[in-house]
Amino acid sequence: MGAAFFYHLTRHPVEATLPVLLEKSLANGWRVAVRVPDATRRDWLDRALWQAGEGFLPHGMVGGDHDAAQPILLTGDVATNDPACLMTIDGAPVTAEEIAKYDRTCILFDGHDPDAVQVARDQWTALTGAGASAQYWAEDSGKWEKKAEA
Repeated sequence: MGAAFFYHLTRHPVEATLPVLLEKSLANGWRVAVRVPDATRRDWLDRALWQAGEGFLPHGMVGGDHDAAQPILLTGDVATNDPACLMTIDGAPVTAEEIAKYDRTCILFDGHDPDAVQVARDQWTALTGAGASAQYWAEDSGKWEKKAEA
């Protein structure tokens, strides 16, 4: 059974944090689906991942010819690449059933956006209330620290 890891971004934006998490996921041998609810934001993230750091993050956009073979698939909802890990940004919805099905679910949210923080709080309450295991991580001190677990 998987767990949800909530990442409260206060020092680094999603375009800096997401590639680090994706690299770690690929190193674990996991396929990853990145759920981004807005198509324009998905396009932006696609470009950002091609320019991320010195490493290469093999990924594709949902709707391509080879979705099922993508190590990282950017999607708006359904993950068709058989991922072990689901990452969500911008308040993308996730259910307790999905969390149970993946090895890990990462929920990244902008700590400088009060609306994003509230969405994450609501997700924490709904998911843990439905029996999902969850951890809350913050980068207040400059390194990631686990602040809560349910």
